Amino acid sequence: MDRSSNPALRDELFDAGEGTGPSGPMTLRGTIDKTFVLLILAIASAVLTWNYLPADAIPIILGSVIVAFVVGFITSFHTTLSPFTAPVFAILEGIFLGAFSGWMETLYPGIVAQAVALTFGVFFLLLLVFRARLIRVTEKFRLIVIGATGAIALFYIAGIVLSFVGLPLSFINEGGWLGIVFSIIVAVVASFSLVLDFDYVEQGVANGLPKRHEWYAAFTLLVTLVWLYLEIIRLLMKLRMIQKAVRP
Repeated sequence: MDRSSNPALRDELFDAGEGTGPSGPMTLRGTIDKTFVLLILAIASAVLTWNYLPADAIPIILGSVIVAFVVGFITSFHTTLSPFTAPVFAILEGIFLGAFSGWMETLYPGIVAQAVALTFGVFFLLLLVFRARLIRVTEKFRLIVIGATGAIALFYIAGIVLSFVGLPLSFINEGGWLGIVFSIIVAVVASFSLVLDFDYVEQGVANGLPKRHEWYAAFTLLVTLVWLYLEIIRLLMKLRMIQKAVRP
């Protein structure tokens, strides 16, 4: 069965024979609708956070990240709860994104609009490319993207651990051409992860999964979109830093 680089996607969810249940089978239209619902919830909570969260609300922000991780973990391993946990996850992610984006906009005016436009531009471009079958999701392609995603995750974890012992990997977050190349690679891997997600959703629809999996599939797409947005805004930040450094 097909795999996805998205950690929220698991092979057994798309095994045929689970049965459609009383609500009918999973559909592509239903998955799209629920993805939009989660996006609206995330965007709405992000806007409210950006506009109304007080400046000293770091505990709230950190709390939202921790709770979002827990909710996301629960959603990944208890998919029957996804109709309830996926909207909660979207709201919590919105709180974090609103606070983070507001901070980045203060440092680099205009960067958020650029990152949002690029994120959705990449999303719809890859969707069109996937639907036109210009990218073939082969087993080799899957293994490369999954392996690259795992390597990036380990790299970030190593960076966090090393920063605690006074040996930070500065190019992960700071400017410089090495940091820019790293961010481009990560953004490309995140983009290809969307292709795997599209393929995974298509497999789920073809296998006639129960309708509740539309919420789960929407959740996985949101996870990858958030990852792509964060990597794009980090790339733009590094480009701004380079531009500022060379400006006379």
